[in-house]
Amino acid sequence: MKFVLFYHSLVSDWNHGNAHFLRGVVSELLARGHEVEVFEPEDGWSRTQLVAEHGTAPIEEFERRFPRLSSRTYDLDALVLEEAVDGADVVLVHEWNAPALVAGLGRLASKQRRLLFHDTHHRAATAPHEMARFDLSGYDGVLAFGEAVRQRYLERGWCDRVWTWHEAADTRVFMPHPGAKREGDLVWIGNWGDDERTRELSEFLIDPVRELGLSARIHGVRYPRSALAELARAGIDYRGWLPNHRAPEVFARFAATVHVPRRPYVRALPGIPTIRVFEALACGIPLVCAPWPDDEGLFTPGADYLVAANGAEMRERLREVVHDKELAGTLARHGLHTIRSRHTCAHRVDELMSILGELAAPTDLHDPRALRGPHEPRNSLHV
Repeated sequence: MKFVLFYHSLVSDWNHGNAHFLRGVVSELLARGHEVEVFEPEDGWSRTQLVAEHGTAPIEEFERRFPRLSSRTYDLDALVLEEAVDGADVVLVHEWNAPALVAGLGRLASKQRRLLFHDTHHRAATAPHEMARFDLSGYDGVLAFGEAVRQRYLERGWCDRVWTWHEAADTRVFMPHPGAKREGDLVWIGNWGDDERTRELSEFLIDPVRELGLSARIHGVRYPRSALAELARAGIDYRGWLPNHRAPEVFARFAATVHVPRRPYVRALPGIPTIRVFEALACGIPLVCAPWPDDEGLFTPGADYLVAANGAEMRERLREVVHDKELAGTLARHGLHTIRSRHTCAHRVDELMSILGELAAPTDLHDPRALRGPHEPRNSLHV
């Protein structure tokens, strides 16, 4: 089959976590013998910020690291949508796109292809007026990255057919690196978060590191001066942006990491961990989480990772995983097994194929060989 994807960026992951998942999905589709084209705006915010801060070197590094992955940049005013989707069996459109693009693709709805909207953000709950700008009347359905987001679409009548399609780890990239030389106790890879978790980062990350005297490093972007000063006072080494494909080798050099969810995901959209949890567990690093409700049963808290209800508990949990090698090893193995058995990009592509099978698809999509792709085994759907 031919897939055409419209995303904010495949190339840049600067403050753009969806690029992680998109790369894994595209890699999996290509591995199964499908044809994939990805379109991204030439003036996309993430790509523009990346180049402004680091030049073109990160894009060149991406091309070397992912030689099979490429995108076509476009100017929306000059893009001919009919040509872009010509021959496509499936078109996926991410929510971080211009409403005009979303609407234009909807007007090209055809029985010869499936058109799906992909939402991976909390705006459905926190800024519904922004999501209401999207005209989804021509779409076959929505892929929502959590059940809570799916329910928002149904409640507000934005679309009649909505499926939960969680993010996952690209295990071609995210895997343990045994034998790496230890460089410190704790590493955290994450962006500041537009004041969505300022208090939580102090309570569950910065204060415990300072109180325990841990050797810690942070990677991420958009840290204000006040945050950088706070990190310095805690003795935390701030290293700025890290290309996401290098995260596994960094995880391997530290004893533990933490997950500090943004407030909207805890309060308004329970059950959505964001992709950082999947990727950390896929790398086999012990993980301690600030509170978040795993309402959908994606993981086994206490076995895949430890949970700290407050800053004091985070301090104790970190003390345990940093100094108890047996506990750390057990957590790492259990979390890694959970990812590999349930939460890889291969699993999500299986789910996507199942969703396509549910739709009133064109004749070629009814052929199981078309759904599998020429190199996909017959019994590969796990949903």
